[in-house]
Amino acid sequence: MKFEIGDKVTVLHSNEEAEVVEMINNKMVLVEVRGVRFPAYIDQMDFPYFKRFSEKKNIPAKKEKTFVDQLPRDKTPKANNPMDGCWVRILPVSDSDEFGDEIVESLKIYLVNHTQDGLNFQYKLSFAGKPDFNISNEIPASKDFYLHDIEFEKLNDAPMLEFEFSLLKAEKSKAPHYETSLKLKAKAVFMRIDEIRKKGEASFAYKLFDRYPDKAIEEDKPEYTSSGKSGNKLYDAKSSRQHLEPAKYEVDLHIEKLTPEWRNLTNFEMLTLQLNTFEKYLDLAIAHHQHNLIVIHGVGTGKLKDEIHEVLKARREVRSFINQYDPRYGYGATEIFL
Repeated sequence: MKFEIGDKVTVLHSNEEAEVVEMINNKMVLVEVRGVRFPAYIDQMDFPYFKRFSEKKNIPAKKEKTFVDQLPRDKTPKANNPMDGCWVRILPVSDSDEFGDEIVESLKIYLVNHTQDGLNFQYKLSFAGKPDFNISNEIPASKDFYLHDIEFEKLNDAPMLEFEFSLLKAEKSKAPHYETSLKLKAKAVFMRIDEIRKKGEASFAYKLFDRYPDKAIEEDKPEYTSSGKSGNKLYDAKSSRQHLEPAKYEVDLHIEKLTPEWRNLTNFEMLTLQLNTFEKYLDLAIAHHQHNLIVIHGVGTGKLKDEIHEVLKARREVRSFINQYDPRYGYGATEIFL
């Protein structure tokens, strides 16, 4: 192999110097740049001295000194880091079969903390609801943490990645802990792998949160019963619903209804936004004790409808649902009974 662990290399597309820290396969290695690790293809790197000798020697003319107060103000807009936030990054590990085709054998799972806060985390992996792996550790700000590998064929067993976070340095204004989870669906993962191959990228990621959440605002103090005993607090369960967003009895998931920037989204990003919107209003309908909800998903290829029906089958609050012809929507809507 061209490179070995510890080699200093240059990443050609970004012109950054890096160090090889892990050999992934015969086409890819893991490199580290200023404390951040990421995968890179071997043919996208070179040794620094090769690059220096291959470049033309253009000696710049001597420039006059320019003082700070003479520099023009930089008005170029700064691009946002696409990895801002806390993410799960997935690196497909491939090998060639006897016909020379690239076959994905496993997925390397990383936790990426591109926030300003150091985090404690507890992580659990389960397949089809059965616990398989767990770990507790900490991850500093702007670092990543390798969790484990998932065999590619295990995607058919509905892997669920569950996280519980807390701050390394507790703050009164921040939540004491934050829980979130990610369910890997085989079809969605296949789509993402196909996308990154077309773009020549090595990995893809799912965002867990943008920034560590603030502490929830405390509600009004509860009333006491007429007995005057401090242990007998009287809560009004109905009042909790008044703080929720109003529910809808009809939700239109056509992408142009959800965002004006839909033309800039990939098919996967559009589907993710549509499903997130659907689950949001399903949860609101349940919280407001609605008896039914109509979801307009359109006809199209049927992908969105199938994904919605899979979610509904798994929700115990759903009594039944039906997708039949309606003069208002044709076959492009599903009615849900709660």
